[in-house]
Amino acid sequence: MKILVLNCGSSSIKYQLINMEQKTVMADGIAERIGEDIALFTYKSPKYTKKKREVVIEDHEQGLQMILEALVDPTNGTLQDLREIDAVGHRVVHAGEHYSDAIKITDHVIQVIRECISLAPLHNPANLKGIEAVSMAMPDCPQCAVFDTAFHQTMPHEAYLYPLPLEFYHEHKIRRYGFHGTSHKYVSLKAAEFLGKNLEDLKIISCHLGNGASVAAISGGKSIDTSMGLTPLEGLMMGTRCGDIDPAIPIYMQQSLGLSVDEVNNILNKKSGMLGLSHISNDMREIEEEILIKKNPRAIHAHDVYCYRIKKYIGSYYAALDGADVLIFTGGVGEKMPILREQVCRNLTALGIQLDLEENARFTDDIQVLSSPESKITVLKIPTNEELMIALETKRLISE
Repeated sequence: MKILVLNCGSSSIKYQLINMEQKTVMADGIAERIGEDIALFTYKSPKYTKKKREVVIEDHEQGLQMILEALVDPTNGTLQDLREIDAVGHRVVHAGEHYSDAIKITDHVIQVIRECISLAPLHNPANLKGIEAVSMAMPDCPQCAVFDTAFHQTMPHEAYLYPLPLEFYHEHKIRRYGFHGTSHKYVSLKAAEFLGKNLEDLKIISCHLGNGASVAAISGGKSIDTSMGLTPLEGLMMGTRCGDIDPAIPIYMQQSLGLSVDEVNNILNKKSGMLGLSHISNDMREIEEEILIKKNPRAIHAHDVYCYRIKKYIGSYYAALDGADVLIFTGGVGEKMPILREQVCRNLTALGIQLDLEENARFTDDIQVLSSPESKITVLKIPTNEELMIALETKRLISE
């Protein structure tokens, strides 16, 4: 079985073609800067070195057509015919309270995604464009939607309700939804598999740390709490997002500093976080270099705040779970930044966490046990694979 996984952004389409028998990537790449004067198209396969070229891509339909043509290209393609693609799995950001699992795409599902545009105005419209483009190019190919929010629909009311007047929830669906659900689900499954234990018996704290970042408390394979909220702005400090702040700060910025709603929104989402505190970069690789090589105090202080806020969430979710068996680090930052993992785990001995510093400093692409034998909580680094998770969910749905 071969499944095409699409992650459509407002001006991009990331793609992977996955052979489900071997769980191997047959081809992958990205069409980016869609709708701009000069777009970029990248294609890579085992027999074709990754290459980026400048092209004109007017819309998502044209971008998808370029992807499909690349897959069946006589010289570099990996397919003889598009009919070899058994299904297409889409990453879709928001489904509100409608779905707690992946689902085959129907007219009703499309309507739900459209109704949730107000909750994800930058993402859901792009996700719909991807679905529509596949319907035009491959009308007989089944499509499935895997939602970022679905995994967190198991949260109890005390975790997802905000202490606002209740009508804001009932009438406007203002509540905690959470994101990165596909990643949190994938690494929790991999943790149970790696440890040889039943997922139903594990209490897991999962830290997905990238340019966007979130923590999830997972009990018996179900999310009981997560740090992102109505939007991805809430929770941890991130690359450019502020995360948790006093809710009166945006009001103060408007009333006292004369900033507009759009200006405040831009500051909180695109100019804050690691970029805002360090005045260096939102790229943690650059921050790490500034810390280790240049001893830059702004980088050090920003990193201190970043780690401290992760530590606070770990402690709170340890309490919410009434203990924990596993702590997971994943995402680009969580997987590749040992100084961050060391600082987060430092002084968590009250929770029984002890890191093996030598193992933590060792780089590998595989799952790693980072905790020492004396640690009461097993600390794991698990490379996430959201595309494979989407493909697995799609395979399950079309096989039912």
